[in-house]
Amino acid sequence: MSIPIYESAEDYLEAILMLAETHDEVHSIDVANELGFSKASVSVAMKKLRENGYISMAKDGALTLLPPGREIAERIYERHRVLTNYFIKIGVDPETAQKDACKIEHDLSDITFEKMKEHFSSED
Repeated sequence: MSIPIYESAEDYLEAILMLAETHDEVHSIDVANELGFSKASVSVAMKKLRENGYISMAKDGALTLLPPGREIAERIYERHRVLTNYFIKIGVDPETAQKDACKIEHDLSDITFEKMKEHFSSED
């Protein structure tokens, strides 16, 4: 039985993945700064993600995505990149493209996303 994952949890996992690309270690404060949330609310979210098996936390507070968390983070991050690039390609300014991609990356069906990717790859 899989545990339901909420949009906010997907955002946290995606942020950890993105930060891991540029940081040797990712801590809750990095996630708080990236997402603009309070350290306290991020700490609560990290505890829930740990309890549900999505992340682990080292003694020094370094966060690591576990396989289920990494899978979700990579799926959301791929959607974010593809959608952002598409919006920029059709003339949307990069900042707006980023924000709009963030809004729909969670709600877009797998079928529609796969068709979008097929369409984009056939244009290249």
